[in-house]
Amino acid sequence: MIMRNSLETKLGYFVVLAVFAAWIIVETLGGVEMFRGGYHINALFDTVQDLKVGNSVRLAGVEIGRVEKIGLAGNKVRVTMKLHSDAVVRTDSKATIKFTGLMGQYFVSVDFGTPGAQPAAEGMVIETEEQPDLNAIMTKLDQAATGIQNFGKSFTPDTLNNLMGPLVDFVKQNSSHLGGAISNIENISGQIASGQGTVGKLIYTEQLYDSALVTVTNLQDAVTEARQVVNGVSSGRGTLGKLVTDETLYDATTGSMTNLNQILRKMNQGQGTIGKLVNDQEFYKNAKLTLQKVDKATDGLEDQGPLSVLGIMMNNLL
Repeated sequence: MIMRNSLETKLGYFVVLAVFAAWIIVETLGGVEMFRGGYHINALFDTVQDLKVGNSVRLAGVEIGRVEKIGLAGNKVRVTMKLHSDAVVRTDSKATIKFTGLMGQYFVSVDFGTPGAQPAAEGMVIETEEQPDLNAIMTKLDQAATGIQNFGKSFTPDTLNNLMGPLVDFVKQNSSHLGGAISNIENISGQIASGQGTVGKLIYTEQLYDSALVTVTNLQDAVTEARQVVNGVSSGRGTLGKLVTDETLYDATTGSMTNLNQILRKMNQGQGTIGKLVNDQEFYKNAKLTLQKVDKATDGLEDQGPLSVLGIMMNNLL
């Protein structure tokens, strides 16, 4: 009987250990997820940090699947995730590796994407967002702490004395001057506080405030009047308004410019008296010949009397 009980006990222990080992193996390989239906999506990361096979995949904090496989794909790390068949991940959803607390487990977080996007298909690769590596952050913090510690160690009593010594000597040598400067500053601030001096009057005298208020008021009135003038011009009131808005003036100016253009065109074509004067070569030649005769007549006037001069001029001109 004792032997039988011993054999049954050992058999029971073996069964319990087998079940426990099977449970550990199943959990390591992804728990009951390996027996559930679903579909697969992939994500490519620069680093997966401490992400492991079997870690959860979450959508807005709700578990929707497990990490099934992690492997290298060129310069990236491919993470294959098996999702529940009822989990909707869209084509523009993004995957991020996160962790629960400083000592927590890593998991893959997937966002919703846009409502109008199509659901992700079997084997699709979705976009990713990289999170700062916790180990790199801790390393930088450790380096910073080490640097601060070394910096603190560098301040020996001699170093502090070398740094502060000149400042202490300056204060000792100029203590009387510094005291006088502080006293003067105190007196000046007291006078200002009591309204004495130019600065004190500027701060406390109400006349300055009243003058500034009047100036601002006048400026506002001037701006208002200027706005009224502009509005009047825009509405066609007054001489300037009529000049700006009256179409009659515009039509008259346009007609005058048209007439002037026609006159200049006729002059250029040699029409009319002025046109002939400007363009007729005979007039130019006659005028030149006349000037030459006048010039020739004046050459012989120096030694002649008035009557002789008059006779010579008439002969030359005729």
